[in-house]
Amino acid sequence: MCIRDRENESNTVWTFHLRDANWTNGDPVTAHDFIYGFKRILSPRLGSQYAEMLFSMVNAKAFNEGEITNFTKVGAKALNDHTLQITLKDPIPYFYNIIKHTSWFPVNQRTVEKHGEMDDPSNNWIREEYVGNGPFKLKNWQMNQIIEVEKNPDYWDSDSIKLHGIKFFPIVSENTENQMFDAGALHLTYQVPADLVPVYLERKEPTLRIDPYLGTYYYVLNVTVPPLDNPKVRKALSLAINRKSIVRRVTQRGELPATSFTPPGISGYTPEPMETFNPKRARELLAEAGYPGGEGFPKFTLLFNTLERHKAIAEAIQQMWNQILGIDIEIRNQEWKVFIDTVAAGDYQIARKGWIGDYMYPDTFLRILKSDSGQNDPNYSNPEYDSLVESSYMEKDDRKRLDILAKAESIILDELPIIPIYYYVKDHRIDLRVKGWHPTPMDVRNYKNVYFE
Repeated sequence: MCIRDRENESNTVWTFHLRDANWTNGDPVTAHDFIYGFKRILSPRLGSQYAEMLFSMVNAKAFNEGEITNFTKVGAKALNDHTLQITLKDPIPYFYNIIKHTSWFPVNQRTVEKHGEMDDPSNNWIREEYVGNGPFKLKNWQMNQIIEVEKNPDYWDSDSIKLHGIKFFPIVSENTENQMFDAGALHLTYQVPADLVPVYLERKEPTLRIDPYLGTYYYVLNVTVPPLDNPKVRKALSLAINRKSIVRRVTQRGELPATSFTPPGISGYTPEPMETFNPKRARELLAEAGYPGGEGFPKFTLLFNTLERHKAIAEAIQQMWNQILGIDIEIRNQEWKVFIDTVAAGDYQIARKGWIGDYMYPDTFLRILKSDSGQNDPNYSNPEYDSLVESSYMEKDDRKRLDILAKAESIILDELPIIPIYYYVKDHRIDLRVKGWHPTPMDVRNYKNVYFE
C-alpha cells in the first residue's frame, strides 16, 4: 500500500506515497483513512490496549491520555489524498518495521460510523460490515465456526493472486485439528499435538514444519501481591524451574530454554543471560526472604487458559516448586476471555503469558514492562528501567541503542517481574501441494503468494 521515503536524516519525519487502491465497499483508500485510524485507536474513550504502539508520534500519548483534545497537534497529516506524513517525537531509524503492525493500518470511516460512534467500544462494525483493502475480502464469518475469504477482484495487484479463497477454522483442540488434516479437511494446521511432534520427527514426517518464532513463553507475577513483591522470592521461583526438562519432556517441539525476555534472532542484540536452574541458590533465596524450606509460604494460584500444553507446563512447574522449595501452589484453568479479563484486572498472583514480537527489534518486548504500558500485567514499575527504554529512542547510533536496551533488560532479568520459560517455535503440518508459504519470524505472511501445485 505504501512506498516509504525518509524525509530527513533525523528519522523523525516520514512521508508515505500511497498507491491507487480501493476498500471492498468501493471507497478509495486515502491518507485520510490512516489519519482516521490513528485518531480512533488513540481516542481515550475507545481504550485500545494497542494505543501505545502509536506513542512514537508527536503528541500521540498526550492525546490518548486526554492531555490534549485537538488531534491536529498529533504528528500525523494527510498532505493530500495520496500523501501521508508522520512526525515522530524521537528518531527511530527502524520505524519502517514498527508500522507493519496492524495498529497503524487505515480504517474506513464510512463503515465505522454507519454502525456507531468512532470511539464507542461497543461499536461492532467489524462483525456487522467488515471492509478491507487487501488481496482477499470477507465472504462468510460465523462466530467460533468459520471465517471464509475470497479473492478480491478490486485489489491493486489482483492478477498475482492465485487462490480463489481461504477457509479458516477456529479449532481449540490440537488433536481434532490434526485429525482433520489427516482426513484431508485442512491443508495447514496452526499447531501440532505435543505428544505427536517427537513421533513425526523420528519418522521424518514430510508435512511437519518447525520454524523459529519471535516469541517468549513466560510466567507473569503480580508484584503488588505479597510475597511476590519480594525480588528474592521471584528469583527463587525462577531458579527452581528446570527449563531444559520442560522443553525436552513437556513441550517437545525443539524450543530453547529461555535465558532472557527477548528471544534470539534480532540482529546485533544479545542480552546478558540470566541465571537459570540452580536449586541450591533457589532455596537460599527463599530462606533469606523468610520462608526456609517453604515454611510459612502462603498458598497461591497459578492461572492458565484452556490448552493442554499450558496445563502440562503448569503441572511440571508445580511439582518443581514443591520438591525444590517446599511450597504448594494451586493451578487453575480459565476460558480464554475470562483469563484475559482476570489478568487485565490484576486479580491474580501468577499467570502464564506469551509475547510475540510486533516487529524485529528488542523494544517490542521491553516496552510492555514500562510503567505506563497497557500490557504491563505484573504492575511493575522501575524508573531506571523506564528511563533506559525511553532514552533508547533518542539514540541515533544503532549499536549504542541496542546496548541501552540490553542494560534495561538486565534490570528485568534481575528483578524478574516475569519469569521467562522458553522461546517459541512455530510447528505446523502443511500439505505438500501448498506452495509459496514461507516461514517468517513472526508467522506473518501475505497469502496472495500462496498457491497449490
